[in-house]
Amino acid sequence: MALDTYASSNPNDVHEDVLLKARDACYKARDAFYACLEKESGKKPTEIATVGLLYPKECSNSRTQFVNNCRSSWVKHFDREYCRNKRVQRLLDDGDERKGPMSLPQPYTFKPSPST
Repeated sequence: MALDTYASSNPNDVHEDVLLKARDACYKARDAFYACLEKESGKKPTEIATVGLLYPKECSNSRTQFVNNCRSSWVKHFDREYCRNKRVQRLLDDGDERKGPMSLPQPYTFKPSPST
């Protein structure tokens, strides 16, 4: 309560200790959620998060903590980052022959048809 009174009387002051604690809480909640995703990866994802991220119901509690402890813009950022990293990892782990640089058709591949 004293912090609220102090903060309301000094609205322009930056409380670095409060920011640090909030950021740490956010990071811990984020790490717990993504650890749950990895642990429960074999289960069918039934819940929808931001940016199209799907997760299993078993991770709902950690997702709620993550959303409650982090700014919504951070949650979207971390979800995008997680999806991007998983997509890249899936491409790298894919046993398909299509790994490596993509070869584009060369100009000589398309010969102009003889016009009459």
